[in-house]
Amino acid sequence: MDDKVKEPMADMAEQLSGAAIITAIKDAGVGFILSVPDLHTAKGLLMPIADDPDLHLIRVCKEDECIGISAGLSYGDKRAVVLIQYTGFLYAQNAIRAVAAEHRKPICLMVGLLGKPPGVAPSDAQRIGVRAVEPMLDIMGIPRQLIETDADVPLIAPAIIDAYVNEHPTALLIGRRPVAP
Repeated sequence: MDDKVKEPMADMAEQLSGAAIITAIKDAGVGFILSVPDLHTAKGLLMPIADDPDLHLIRVCKEDECIGISAGLSYGDKRAVVLIQYTGFLYAQNAIRAVAAEHRKPICLMVGLLGKPPGVAPSDAQRIGVRAVEPMLDIMGIPRQLIETDADVPLIAPAIIDAYVNEHPTALLIGRRPVAP
């Protein structure tokens, strides 16, 4: 048996398209994606992003590096999305707190919730780390959107645009594995 997470057949009709997410990111004027390898979004998002001539993928060693680079790009009037797993979000808390929350920088976090079953609220997930994401965002005053199906994708571009126009961080929680184009 392979190591891929299988989704129940009933949920397959409500998939999350990586291509639709990429289109929404581009519609928001994003030109840079900052990431470490991400098992949850690799096939459906990270690999297609790496091949997309309109997006510049900046690979980093640690998630907290993404926060400073994203802030620096914003000073140069460039838009970026930080694509990480929830474990990286937890690791980068001090940088997120200091740069994104306290200095109100338009850091757009796209956080993969690896291991969260589709249709299950993050607060009800079995993994402690997944359950911790939303309360930590709430403590820092970072708005969030749960992106779990293609019906949720239209929430992406407005959230990113609002973060840059009104200078605040935002989080897009990827609640299931995006499927490859």
